[in-house]
Amino acid sequence: MIHHGIRFTLKPGVTPEQLEEALESLRTQGRTIASVKSFVVGRDYGGDYEWGATFVIEDLDGYWEYLIHPDHLRTDRLGLPLVDKFTSFDITDDPDPDTGTKIAALHQRRFDGDAELTRLVSGLGEYVGSGAPGAHGD
Repeated sequence: MIHHGIRFTLKPGVTPEQLEEALESLRTQGRTIASVKSFVVGRDYGGDYEWGATFVIEDLDGYWEYLIHPDHLRTDRLGLPLVDKFTSFDITDDPDPDTGTKIAALHQRRFDGDAELTRLVSGLGEYVGSGAPGAHGD
């Protein structure tokens, strides 16, 4: 299993309505993407971020399905313009020592095929973690 997580803080001036639309879009991903086995979207406590989400995905094939699903793409286009700081991370019980590198490669493949997504990510104040362009999953 892979637990894919994101944590983020918002740019100043984001309205409550914009935030709720973005959070609901994240929830929609959890409900509609078949490879997502469970999910949580909500406040992030105990760190430097305001909000977060985790999605439990069975394997790398499911992870790719998640990444390219239209509901995930919609969330990116809706939510990323609202975000200042963003991090992504993955926790897995897969014993393959190359799983992190394989996850980073999936993200990079997605960025390579989507110039608009790459532009949106470039506009973030900070983006680190397993999904960041050029990440190695280490």
